[in-house]
Amino acid sequence: MFENIFVHKTAIIDEGCTIGSGSKIWHFSHIMAGAQIGNDCTVGQNVFIGDGVRMGNRVKVQNSVSLYGGLEIEDDVFLGPSCVFTNIKTPRAFINRHDKFVSTFIGKGASIGANATIICGVRIDNYAMIGAGAVVSKSVPAHALVIGVPAVQKGWVCICGMVLPDTSPEEVMQCAECRAQYKVKGSAILVL
Repeated sequence: MFENIFVHKTAIIDEGCTIGSGSKIWHFSHIMAGAQIGNDCTVGQNVFIGDGVRMGNRVKVQNSVSLYGGLEIEDDVFLGPSCVFTNIKTPRAFINRHDKFVSTFIGKGASIGANATIICGVRIDNYAMIGAGAVVSKSVPAHALVIGVPAVQKGWVCICGMVLPDTSPEEVMQCAECRAQYKVKGSAILVL
């Protein structure tokens, strides 16, 4: 059915999903028909990936994460253990709102910490970092570090994931680990 992938014997893979070459699906995970998983992804234990989820290449989904329709995940994203994504703004058990799923976008290289909650409709841009346990109810700019409940920006992070030093907006920030340089312009950051 699929070539060059690993699927643990306890995983459930529904007919009609797409799983790219080199990907691994671990214990007790369920991939629904219509889910799209890129190349070289790792789907940890007890993960649910629903119909309509689109996942890029080299994404790492840690244990006990549920991904629902309306979620788009770009390449190189890290989803920490038990992080949560919603897909309906006003859920009720007794009202079917499957036609009201709200899209959420996770940009290239972003990291979502363990037990973080992402409220549907937000955009988490490239290389942003969401701290463990944060509740994200507003969009997050590229390279931003957000923490807390509700999540607020506390700094900037490098492509490599290191927190950048605090500087005035006119000064260049240099990563202590990989030496990449950045400059803040307004509410965004520029890679130099």
